Amino acid sequence: MTKLLHEAFQEAEKLSEQEQNALAEWLLEELESEQRWDKAFKRSSSLLERLAGEALVEHHSERTQELNPEKL
Repeated sequence: MTKLLHEAFQEAEKLSEQEQNALAEWLLEELESEQRWDKAFKRSSSLLERLAGEALVEHHSERTQELNPEKL
């Protein structure tokens, strides 16, 4: 465990049981969410590569135009 994480847990120990449980639920949900995103990106990497390739082909064949955020 890193020094910073250890320090965070020491501070969390000072919280009430209800606050500790809320923090624990939040942390577990965040970790689960990160794992879902990682899996989703791994599954979609070939699709993202194909889409990026298509975008580059369109750009090199001058079928794209520069985005002007002020005109959105």
